[in-house]
Amino acid sequence: MTHEPNWLLDWYWNDVSGKNVSHLICDYLKGRCKLRMSGDLHHYMRHSFVKSDGLGPVHVQHLLVNGCGGAFLHPTHVFASFNKLYGTPYDCKAAYPSFEDSSRIALGNILKFRKKNWQFDFIGGIIYFLLAFSMFPQCKLGHILQDDSFSGHLGSFFGTVWNAFIYLLERSYVSFVGALMLLIAAITFVPSKVSRKKRVMIGIIHVSAHLSAALVLMLLLELGVETCIRHNLLATSGYHTLYQWYQTVESEHFPDPTGLRARIEQWTFGLYPACIKYLMSAFDVPEVMAVTRSNICKNGMASLSRGGAVIYYASVFLYFWVFSTPIVSLVFGSYLYICINWLHIHFDEAFSSLRIANYKSFTRFHITKDGDLEVYTLAVDKVPKEWKLDPDWDREPKLPQQQSHSRRFPSKWSAAVPLQDPIHTVKIVDHFVIKQTDDSSTTASNGSIAH
Repeated sequence: MTHEPNWLLDWYWNDVSGKNVSHLICDYLKGRCKLRMSGDLHHYMRHSFVKSDGLGPVHVQHLLVNGCGGAFLHPTHVFASFNKLYGTPYDCKAAYPSFEDSSRIALGNILKFRKKNWQFDFIGGIIYFLLAFSMFPQCKLGHILQDDSFSGHLGSFFGTVWNAFIYLLERSYVSFVGALMLLIAAITFVPSKVSRKKRVMIGIIHVSAHLSAALVLMLLLELGVETCIRHNLLATSGYHTLYQWYQTVESEHFPDPTGLRARIEQWTFGLYPACIKYLMSAFDVPEVMAVTRSNICKNGMASLSRGGAVIYYASVFLYFWVFSTPIVSLVFGSYLYICINWLHIHFDEAFSSLRIANYKSFTRFHITKDGDLEVYTLAVDKVPKEWKLDPDWDREPKLPQQQSHSRRFPSKWSAAVPLQDPIHTVKIVDHFVIKQTDDSSTTASNGSIAH
């Protein structure tokens, strides 16, 4: 028994580890090791050696890994191609979850990644904003809105996206540095088992997907602002449109014949209307963004003060962050799904991100009267999320030194929903028998295997 299943991990990483254990099994035990067990990988798999003519010495009959008590689940389909150890061929006799279920579970990276990892939104939105930072604002968008056909709109749209990408490469600073840093991080993120050339290719494709999404979102946001400006919904009368509307409503419904408001303004040294005006301006983010964008497009970025630039980019960031967070999670989740199901990499990241608490199992041994070793693995697909104290456990009389497994109600806890109780849902996912052999026997035999 070892902590890690070296036979699987060494095959996966193309590595050699556990040399002392291998030396013990091959040079000292010499076929007397019937079963090798480990955990660490959070799934269940059993491989048994395959009988064939001319087969050399079999050092280990069965290879079993059961780490289903872990905090999350690991895939099994990634290790489906493992078939040899110490020169002996092996065949996978049991896998839990099955290869098909494991591949299907990986789809959750596309559908559930954001729900399970909502904290990723914070950094993901910031990364997308940095990628699109240098492209704000887009002043010349009339050609997109003026096309008559849908294909014309679409062609102009993606043509503008391409021009923004060229601008990023040739003239931008912030977005170019952000894209370069993201590319380095993406290449480094690819597991080392992949060749350097493939790591670079995977990293470039990954970053290209994020960069394309960021540029498309940037242009959609700019088109939305441009459309509102053209229909006189924004940027009609400066930064304080909301305050002007407030003054109109106030004078209409709350007349001030005594001039009280003017005296309050005088007594507060102008703070009374100024606080309301600038507070309303702070909450009227679309208006601030549209007015500043119009000023930049007319007079250039140089006409904007440093404070004005900070206010403009802060207002853009608020909306762009909200739009980009679902997309960045979708793109990254799709990347993990493609990697785990097609490239068979990122098995740890792809499944730990899903935080699957189901598919629990444990292995039990039983020595028969004939000296054979029976191995059972029991599993539960769905783990109850809510538990309650079992009243039957309290009422059952307990004898001194009585083992819990001999009681009628061995557990103090039961599922809050009776149908989800593991007592009713537990199943045997694997059962095999290792026959007893004589001490003088040095060559392992397969014994009888039952399923």
